Amino acid sequence: MTSILSHAIRSVPATSTWAVRFSARSFSCSPLSHAAVQPKSKKTLAKNGVKNIVVVDGVRIPFLQSGTSYADLMPHDLARASLQGLLNRTNVPKEVVDYIVYGTVIQEVKTSNVAREAALGAGFSDKTPAHTVTMACISSNQAMTTGVGLIASGQCDVVVAGGVELMSDVPIRHSRKMRKTLLSLNRAKTLGQRLALVVKIRPDYFAPELPAVAEFSTSETMGHSADRLAAAFAISRVEQDEYALRSHTLARKAQDEGLLTDVIPFKVPGKDTVIRDNGVRPSSMEQMGKLKAAFVKPYGTVTAANSSFLTDGASAVLIMSEEKALAMGYKPKAYLRDFVYVSQDPKDQLLLGPTYGTPKVLERAGLTMADIDVFEFHEAFAGQILANFKAMDSDWFAQNYMGRKSKVGAPPLEKFNKWGGSLSLGHPFGATGCRLVMTVAHRLKKEGGQYGVVAACAAGGQGHAMIVELYPQ
Repeated sequence: MTSILSHAIRSVPATSTWAVRFSARSFSCSPLSHAAVQPKSKKTLAKNGVKNIVVVDGVRIPFLQSGTSYADLMPHDLARASLQGLLNRTNVPKEVVDYIVYGTVIQEVKTSNVAREAALGAGFSDKTPAHTVTMACISSNQAMTTGVGLIASGQCDVVVAGGVELMSDVPIRHSRKMRKTLLSLNRAKTLGQRLALVVKIRPDYFAPELPAVAEFSTSETMGHSADRLAAAFAISRVEQDEYALRSHTLARKAQDEGLLTDVIPFKVPGKDTVIRDNGVRPSSMEQMGKLKAAFVKPYGTVTAANSSFLTDGASAVLIMSEEKALAMGYKPKAYLRDFVYVSQDPKDQLLLGPTYGTPKVLERAGLTMADIDVFEFHEAFAGQILANFKAMDSDWFAQNYMGRKSKVGAPPLEKFNKWGGSLSLGHPFGATGCRLVMTVAHRLKKEGGQYGVVAACAAGGQGHAMIVELYPQ
């Protein structure tokens, strides 16, 4: 892919120009007013004969680095906290909720349907159905659009969608040989049969199988793929570190100014109350430059400083038909409009979901990049974001890989991830999508915009993009 994509690079700014355009100084935050800006008047995306579906509100417990305050909990504990927080924030009666759907990636085997266990723990009726979906890093995106489908089809009026991930405690299995032996032991009827099985056990049977953030089809870790992608698009280590520093700087600013209003306090049993994301760590280019390559050693450019970190957290949003929301006296935050899912080669284009999804969702909605006021993309790696920018800004890539006549264009940085992103706020695999949607809704209101785009890549070479429209003020 590197040799092929070198052609695409010719149609985008050279590395030095790119570095100047996206320098650390250009990443600095401009002051934001605390008062909501009056939104611009544009044509709504409402369609005749199609239900308007709205986000009433959404919350998330603080996203924490794995191995910290949530380490002794289970995934359903985090999901339950987000459900209870949503109930407290919206005062929606539990009996009004028709359905609950949650996304997760690394499943706890004791609570494989974590949506159901969390719902029961949060006090929902056992008559309220709940199920769990998984689609890697876009699992809660899938949960939300599943809710949209249930409402659009007339099956439900009120759905709670969310996501959860607990990377502090992931399943570690015995080896397959040991598992087969243990299962056979469980079926053995006599002492002799059991002894015959026991004597076959060898030391290597005890080697555990550790979970890995790697592609099953390619056996390659996502970080390794990100490093190759950055090399293919000529994204330097300095550019990646600059972008990561931007994310952390903006996230800290958003925290200090109280902009992350979807974050709710969570009293961890036996510990203090957690009130903010703990992975936000503005550093310096000098300190970041000291870190060694994390995946492609020794000369790779992806490091711990310019990658998203393993994160624990949970999120939840309340989705309704507009008619139901108004009948209940709610003032929704935003409309959920058109959305698409995309997939491509999981080896060479694993992380290019936003590049493929954004032009498709814009076409579905009849919009252009110029119509979009707010962009919120999932930041798996700084190199992944910058590679998507270059791919989106390349006519050659659009024509040769996407079957398009011309490029869609890269999002302008002044509209992009202005309150930080997954690099700084954290990325609980199953929960990030809800954070993205609520950030778009809140930014649209504050910045006076009308349309936002949420986009994300995911393992398996998949991706998601969605249009969010501000609810009329």
